[in-house]
Amino acid sequence: MMEAYSRRVGPLMKSSTTLRYLYASSECRNEHPRYASTLAVKGVGHLVRKGTGGRSSVSGIVATVFGATGFLGRYVVQQLAKMGSQVLVPFRGSEDSHRHLKLMGDLGQIVPMKYNPRDESSIKAVMAKANVVLNLIGREYETRNYSFEEVNLDMAEHIAKIAREHGGIMRFIQMSCLGASSSSPSRMLRAKAAAEAVVLRELPEATIMKPAVMIGTEDRIMNKWAHFAKKWSFLPMIGNGSSKIQPVYVIDVAAAIVAALKDDGASMGKVYELGGPDIMTVHQLAELMYEVIREWPRYVNVPFPIARAVATPREFFLRKVPFPLPNPDIFNLDQIESLTVDTVVSENALTFQDLGIAPHKLKGYPTEYLTCYRKGGPSIGATISERITSPDF
Repeated sequence: MMEAYSRRVGPLMKSSTTLRYLYASSECRNEHPRYASTLAVKGVGHLVRKGTGGRSSVSGIVATVFGATGFLGRYVVQQLAKMGSQVLVPFRGSEDSHRHLKLMGDLGQIVPMKYNPRDESSIKAVMAKANVVLNLIGREYETRNYSFEEVNLDMAEHIAKIAREHGGIMRFIQMSCLGASSSSPSRMLRAKAAAEAVVLRELPEATIMKPAVMIGTEDRIMNKWAHFAKKWSFLPMIGNGSSKIQPVYVIDVAAAIVAALKDDGASMGKVYELGGPDIMTVHQLAELMYEVIREWPRYVNVPFPIARAVATPREFFLRKVPFPLPNPDIFNLDQIESLTVDTVVSENALTFQDLGIAPHKLKGYPTEYLTCYRKGGPSIGATISERITSPDF
């Protein structure tokens, strides 16, 4: 009787064992869709995606965004989070510095991680689970604790080296600045140029983005101008405002970063110069600011030698006094030096068009955030295309 039972059940057990073996083998080969690999040989365009593409989907991207709490960082985090990516947010300040970012993604998708940019093990910890690294760290002025070279060069070098040793980083994007060159009169731009070379040396597949002056709600140029103009009823125009620039909308820069991540690797190892559609002088940009806030333009021309003389004392005493000095708003010595040359996109450079993006013109919606500086309040006209017709104003 037992022999008969063995004859009936034995083949079934053998068949079951074979099936389990084949199923396990398919798992090992990643042939089953539930266990498909989330790694790609080139780019992240091949990463597994689940869902309809919204914030509750899974894009397959786990991105560590250094500098996420800065001006550009919040827009990059938003773009990544709304497509279902998990974003690791390294921060070194207070717990409040990242609060505005947590609402941009689905529950648990925005992960703040405290770190020390001078501690290598701390940097490794925030990159441990990532497959994409974005370095948006940068600063246009020096402080007692951090010099231009430390912020813009040394940190980029450390992050690139750790990313190379990581082994699982598929895309690395380094944020530089338009005009960065070893021969630039600006120390910050020279440091950014050195950082580009270091990153490409460590990671030849890295993508370099070089945006022009960025305009947006939290920008550090038109907000400062408008605040100064409202407070003092005039605006200092350094060098007569004749320097040519190519300002760009910050959301377009964030969109360019995401577009580079979504491609099949075509942007790897390339340098993109991201400038707006219009080349204008600093004076013309100031005129646009005055048009939005609806104030009479009043300028005081400040020649470059005088502007340098006004800005130099802060730089001289920066590390000689036992207390921190105020951050420069208008008279930033390094920015004054950068304005001595034009900063526009090179003739044969890769641009927004190579990423399939048409940048916005600044006149209109991108500068409407300045309506808060209007004397009568933003309710007096919603856009700059409207005009005040009442004689009472």
